[in-house]
Amino acid sequence: MSPQANIEPTIVSKTQHYLKVKKPLLERQRRARMNKCLDTLKTLVAEFQGDDAILRLDKAEMLEAALVFMRKQVVQQQAPVSPLPMNSFRNGYMNAVSEISRVMACNSTMSVDIGKTVMTHLGVEFQRMLQSDQHHETQLESSIRPASPASSGYHSDVEESEAAASPKTDSMWRPW
Repeated sequence: MSPQANIEPTIVSKTQHYLKVKKPLLERQRRARMNKCLDTLKTLVAEFQGDDAILRLDKAEMLEAALVFMRKQVVQQQAPVSPLPMNSFRNGYMNAVSEISRVMACNSTMSVDIGKTVMTHLGVEFQRMLQSDQHHETQLESSIRPASPASSGYHSDVEESEAAASPKTDSMWRPW
C-alpha cells in the first residue's frame, strides 16, 4: 500500500481566477484590438495624404499626424464655403463693369471724362474689394495656424502687431 500524498484540491475563487487568467487575457485582446485599429488608421492616413512617411512613425507620432490631418480636412471643408459667394460676387461685379463700359461706349451723348471717372471709380472699388478679400484670407490662415509650444495659446505678439498695423475695412460697396 503506497502512502498517498496529502493532496488537497486547491480551490480557486472566481476572483483569483479572473486576476490570474482572465484579466491578462482580456488585456492582451484589448491591446491587440487597439494595435489593429492604429495600423488601420495609419494606413488610411498614409493613403489619404499620399505620404508613406507616416507608416514609419511610432504610435504616438502617428496619432498626432492623424489629428493634424483631420484638422486640415475640417478646415478645407469649411474654407470653400466662404470664398464661393465672394467669387460669385466678384464675377458678377466684373460682368456689371463690362456692361457699363459697353453701354457708355455705345452712347454717343456720354462724355469721355465722365466715362473715365466712372470706370476709374469702379476699378478702384474692385481693387479695394480684392485687398479686403486677401486680408480676410490671411486672417483665416492665421487662425488655422497652431500656436507654438512656447506660447500661452491665447495670442501671439506677431498677430497683435499685425492687427494694430492694418485697420479693418469691412465696408464693401455693393450695387444692391
